[in-house]
Amino acid sequence: MPPEVPVEDSEPGEIPGLTRPRAQTALVGQEAAERAFREAIGAGRLHHAWLIGGPRGIGKATLAYRVARHLLAHGAGRGVPETLAVPASHPVARQVATLAHPNLVVLRRQRAPGAKTVPTQITVEAARRALHLFAETAADAGYRICVVDCAEELNLASANALLKLIEEPPPRSLFLIVSHAPGRLLPTIRSRCRRLALRPLGDEAVVRVLQGLGEPFSAHPPEVLARAAALSEGSVSRALGLLDPATLALVDEVEALLTVPDWRRVLALAERLNSRDADALYETTLDTVQRHLAAEIGRRLAEPPARLAALADASERIARAAREAAIYNLDRRPVILSLFEEVAAAR
Repeated sequence: MPPEVPVEDSEPGEIPGLTRPRAQTALVGQEAAERAFREAIGAGRLHHAWLIGGPRGIGKATLAYRVARHLLAHGAGRGVPETLAVPASHPVARQVATLAHPNLVVLRRQRAPGAKTVPTQITVEAARRALHLFAETAADAGYRICVVDCAEELNLASANALLKLIEEPPPRSLFLIVSHAPGRLLPTIRSRCRRLALRPLGDEAVVRVLQGLGEPFSAHPPEVLARAAALSEGSVSRALGLLDPATLALVDEVEALLTVPDWRRVLALAERLNSRDADALYETTLDTVQRHLAAEIGRRLAEPPARLAALADASERIARAAREAAIYNLDRRPVILSLFEEVAAAR
């Protein structure tokens, strides 16, 4: 039997009070992606490795666990299923929710026993422990399934450990690889996977998901849910962050300063966002500026290419400055000032 996978009290990137993807039985707005799996299952041509790509917060991990639950509960080869849904009360659904199913393993960042922090990458030791499942005979001769969440957190050694298995997969094995940026993965991994690109959700779908999450998320007024969805770019996780009144107030402030710069207010904002407890607001500011530039490009498509190129170049310089500040742990204040300077110069 594979080593038991412990259930952590907390996981990287999770939002307190939010149902984890492995326990979420509803999937909204990704019907085409689910249909691709249903048709492959029904045709008996389920590829052994799927690369499920797309932006954060649009349902990639939820889809992966949905596929895993269906196959662990019902298997394959009985025609095209009408749905991949498995009721939360089903024994397999409960096993998947607690990572207790003997034929399922999740490859993710985990806190080692006795460690105080979660590693920044999926280590090769963690990969070898998880992938040990495929060296054993599957319980009840069913599928053995590995969910990788997410592939960008693999280091070179753990990525190669995964690659070795998907190059020569054991019978009835399935790898569901969640990726926020598939282009960054090893070409050898990408080439052995069937790629499935999930699209950002529409505003109405984001609102439906928020309403379905229950309190405290659904307790916000409809206009707040709608505003968060409109600003989320199709990402539920981003919309959840935007439900915070302080975050929405910051978005309004940044948008106003981008339209009519007030340098004293910009300096005050830079000072406020330089604090280490302002990480989320800092990221919101970067997102707001990039969204503003993208909207400007869309609004001015009829203008000469050189004018549009100035906006695109400004967007790239802003992104580069933010990356460098993060990598080298630089003072954020010059980054914030440069955001508004770049936007003003590109007009």
